[in-house]
Amino acid sequence: MLEKGSPTGEVAVLAKAQGFLKSEASVKAARGLSHFGEHSAGWFALGLIGAAVDKKRRKDWLVASVGVVGAHAASIAVKRVVRRPRPDHPSVEVLVGTPSKLSFPSSHATSTTAAAVLYSGLTGRNLVPALVPPMLASRLVLGVHYPTDVLAGAALGGLVGGLIRRKLKKNP
Repeated sequence: MLEKGSPTGEVAVLAKAQGFLKSEASVKAARGLSHFGEHSAGWFALGLIGAAVDKKRRKDWLVASVGVVGAHAASIAVKRVVRRPRPDHPSVEVLVGTPSKLSFPSSHATSTTAAAVLYSGLTGRNLVPALVPPMLASRLVLGVHYPTDVLAGAALGGLVGGLIRRKLKKNP
């Protein structure tokens, strides 16, 4: 439903964030991240590359890759229960297409955070600060999620990724 008048609440926060973050370069980068993260495909592919390269931990990479897809699936399940519509206000410009009209939680934020947590454990480097904030910001730049959508997605991805990462550490 299209909201009229001045934006309030999360719509106002989203409109301000989009206005602050949006530039030709950030929109181009955000669209690239959007395509890469669609259905967790880019993160899954990176996990498969990890499995191909790191033969000693191939099984762990494959489990982590499936975990990323599982996190994405969990976000889809939550979306279908919550059924929050995507932002729809004149103050927010939608700059990319989406596969559904449902917004909460952000599946891109979920799969990206799960990938960052899981792949951090396998690479020995903390990938979360490098991977998660740009993906979360990209969803706001593109006008397809409210701030709580991306925060909830990151929390869900962190939970799923953390649980799987703990299991991986237990299995030598």
